[in-house]
Amino acid sequence: MDLSGKRAFVSGASSGLGAHFAACLAARGAEVVLAARRVEALEVVAESIRAAGGTATTLRLDIADPAGWAGLEDAAGAIDILVNNAGIVREGAALDQAEADWDAVIDTNLKGMAFLAQRMARSMKDRGGGCIINIASILGLRQAGGVLSYAVSKAGVIQMTKSLALEWARHGIRVNAIAPGYIETELNRDFWESPGGVAMIRRIPQRRLGQLQDLDGPLLLLASDASRYMTGSVLVVDGGHTVSSL
Repeated sequence: MDLSGKRAFVSGASSGLGAHFAACLAARGAEVVLAARRVEALEVVAESIRAAGGTATTLRLDIADPAGWAGLEDAAGAIDILVNNAGIVREGAALDQAEADWDAVIDTNLKGMAFLAQRMARSMKDRGGGCIINIASILGLRQAGGVLSYAVSKAGVIQMTKSLALEWARHGIRVNAIAPGYIETELNRDFWESPGGVAMIRRIPQRRLGQLQDLDGPLLLLASDASRYMTGSVLVVDGGHTVSSL
């Protein structure tokens, strides 16, 4: 899918899924703006994209602090594709959930994502439309212990996606979501090799973890005109995990 002439903004792009999403879009011709708090890490990702022949710029962004986003639109430029990816998790028993941890997760994963979508949508509306891809999770659809605030935030992202799709369709703005299952990254590889991780993998119907490349197809579908009649959709990419037997 050719994204030449498109400009994409990827939040949480300093590592993991966000860095991969940015590289994937750049490889298809999109100019990418990489945004996150860690500017040094962003530059490493950007240099890798440039070395592969892509176009990338970086922008410091604390998605949990919309009050500090003055000049964001001018700095980002005219955005056609927003990959709303930034997110954090705070693990622990619900009985022990600290208010500060709850606020950090909700402010980043839900509030920050909502207001970033709003800011980008205002500009998209003025230019006749655009594409927003929210990164949710299967934990917004199913349950797991020890991640209360994260699961609540991702369920909110799914509902937000559908609500914004309804409101913004008239402006030519498509809003969809990807809900990944368990995806292997450098940060979690050691866990998946542990006995607990191996046991969790056995519960996935495909009996394997997702790889970053498994998200490329859904991402490129939603970012391109191939999905021009899709809005409010949530694409689950989880090896069948959410349809597994109870």
